[in-house]
Amino acid sequence: MQTGKIKEILDDISTGRLTPDKALALLKHLPYEDLSYAKIDHHRHLRQGIPEVIYAAGKTDIQVVAIARAMHKKTGSFLITRAAKKIHTLLRIKEAVFHEAAGMISVGGSKEQRGNILVLTAGTSDMPVAEEAAVTAAFLGSKVETVHDVGVAGLHRLLDNKEAMGAARVIIVAAGMEGALPSVVGGLTDKPIVAVPTSVGYGTSFNGLTALFAMLNSCVPGIAVMNIDNGFGAGCLAHKINILV
Repeated sequence: MQTGKIKEILDDISTGRLTPDKALALLKHLPYEDLSYAKIDHHRHLRQGIPEVIYAAGKTDIQVVAIARAMHKKTGSFLITRAAKKIHTLLRIKEAVFHEAAGMISVGGSKEQRGNILVLTAGTSDMPVAEEAAVTAAFLGSKVETVHDVGVAGLHRLLDNKEAMGAARVIIVAAGMEGALPSVVGGLTDKPIVAVPTSVGYGTSFNGLTALFAMLNSCVPGIAVMNIDNGFGAGCLAHKINILV
């Protein structure tokens, strides 16, 4: 439950529009709601500034739908990552949006879009991870711009976007293969960079390990490196940096 909603409940009690018993019913699931197979942390947004997000991989469709509906009932919003179209259909929530490129489902989210996050991909194959980052950051309330396929094999494509890099508060860079793009971007801008290695590449890319090691060993200061394919984590970190500036 968001801070604004709790304040609204308290205001309603003070003016008599809401009885204490009804207010208690609204607040009783703080700090979490126990579904036996999941304990939904409705209180997380108050503590961390970011609500609990549903990671669909490894859960049954029934579990994901039940968790999402419980969150929707309490807050009117939720975000699901690593989700299939089937889950979107099973939800039967009219306002639910399926973000196909990102493999995500969202309802609600912040209406205010602040700051400016730029998301860059080295190649088109890196788009699913980059889109996960972009959808996450936008859901949380950041303004997001995406530019795809500007990898080191054609640096002129990246240089054509220097204006966008200059306008950004923070830049997310998703890259597989040798993972060189974050270092190149870091050499062209003074903005903080969130680098995301992807599991894109041939044999010795080792499912993203080569890109991960390259990013961790970058000689460019000011680069934070996420785990392999963790677009969600990149979106969260970039959002937190974006709203601090």
